[in-house]
Amino acid sequence: MDDQYLLSMSNITKEYYGNRVLKNVNLNVKPGEIHALVGENGAGKSTLMNILFGMPVIFNTGGFEGQIYLDGEPVTIESPHAAMDHGIGMVHQEFMLIPEFSVTENIKLGREIGESNALSKIFGRLLDKMDWNQMSKDSRKSLDSIGMMNIEEYAKVAGMPIGYKQFVEIAREIDKTGIKLLVFDEPTAVLTESEAGRLLEIMRLIADKGIAIIFITHRLTEVMAVADSMTILRDGEFVARKEVGETSLANMAELMIGRKVERLVEDELLGQRELFDDRIALEFKDYSVDMPGERVRGMNVKVRAGEIFGFGGLAGQGKIGILNGIMGLYDTEGEVISFGKTLDLSKLGEALRNGIAFVSEDRRGVGLLLGESIERNITFSAMQINNEFLKSIGPVKILDKKAADEHTKEMIKLLDIRCTGPSQVVGSLSGGNQQKVCLARALTMVPKILIVSEPTRGIDIGAKKLVLEHLTKINRELGTTIVMISSELVELRSLCDRIAIVSEGKVFDIMRPDDSDVAYGLAMAGVREEVR
Repeated sequence: MDDQYLLSMSNITKEYYGNRVLKNVNLNVKPGEIHALVGENGAGKSTLMNILFGMPVIFNTGGFEGQIYLDGEPVTIESPHAAMDHGIGMVHQEFMLIPEFSVTENIKLGREIGESNALSKIFGRLLDKMDWNQMSKDSRKSLDSIGMMNIEEYAKVAGMPIGYKQFVEIAREIDKTGIKLLVFDEPTAVLTESEAGRLLEIMRLIADKGIAIIFITHRLTEVMAVADSMTILRDGEFVARKEVGETSLANMAELMIGRKVERLVEDELLGQRELFDDRIALEFKDYSVDMPGERVRGMNVKVRAGEIFGFGGLAGQGKIGILNGIMGLYDTEGEVISFGKTLDLSKLGEALRNGIAFVSEDRRGVGLLLGESIERNITFSAMQINNEFLKSIGPVKILDKKAADEHTKEMIKLLDIRCTGPSQVVGSLSGGNQQKVCLARALTMVPKILIVSEPTRGIDIGAKKLVLEHLTKINRELGTTIVMISSELVELRSLCDRIAIVSEGKVFDIMRPDDSDVAYGLAMAGVREEVR
């Protein structure tokens, strides 16, 4: 193994339940180097870092193939504690701090320093007195080493600006003895522009001390600004290792995205078409959604009647918040206008009553009644909103079991839902078949607008093709306007008339499906093409 590298991950392969998410991936990082790890959503970055850090999810699902080397020697890392023993630390995107603890308590958590006393000498170290003086000195030293002289070691973390919390996380890792390698997982995602700039400076300070950094980010401009080298992953495979000084934003974007755009829907279904209906089916005016992790911030966009309109973008940029706001699951501001009518989203079910149906990305948490039958799940919304599948007996309405059963059987056949029949409990179905039940319920509403979020997540390629073809069919034959939110660019580009790339909660650009891979890569990274 090449001893110029502090870390080498060689031929790493990982499967989850038969789905290969990493395929012979290599990652090499030199001492004192800032090495960017970049790729689209689902490229395999997080799984690779989970392997490096010995996360339980890896070993609870059969482990992995390949070998990890540190300083040229093979190592086995089967837990986060083992990773720390090898000098590997991680600064997580989601803060791992205890708000009610002080900065010192958070930095020294799990590595407290004790002073022996009479009781501890007899009964053991658990009765040691805390050496707060030494722990405060250590914390001060760690904070000073990253230039954070204005963070007081005795201050409580609660109420601190987000950027300061991020810096406390970094100081905690620096304080650990023998740290050789730090993993930064999307560290600037929640920071302001000035805080992000300061963080990049801190990363350089750390690297100058000889500590290697793996920098996971979707912001390609940050890679160009601070990284020495990078590894690009695509679809779970190693694409390239590049020196940053020898590449460009355009080249990086193309390597991240560049793949043949396979048609997931038959050409005869898609066909060439022009949209002559100038009506606006759905309009967002200064639309904001307060969904943690997927906030929408003042979005403006118009969707034409009869269009298949896509929303794409990286995780955490706001595309998922679009649907969840319309569904009434999170507080919204601004206007959502459907065929000229402004919706009152403070009223639960408002969108459904106005001809908008949904397929949520969270099928188990939001989309399904897991303890109920397929029939009940498919017919539930239509019963509640449209009074369908009901019959009157005097003043009382009861379920029209025959109509509900016949319709459910039609949907099972249409979408090829693999089940024992309409009465099977939805919770016992596979994930892919649960997704089809969600789609069947939305289609049962016969909506004017259908909004689908991650419609093919977790389903096999055959089922994916079937779902996408049916969406195309109802669009072409019934004129249903479809809004599709997806992390799969190939999916969006094979189906949509236009695609809005969402970045930092706003529409960054609206693109055609046949725009170049470079243009898509730059838009996903929030970079104007003229800046490249």
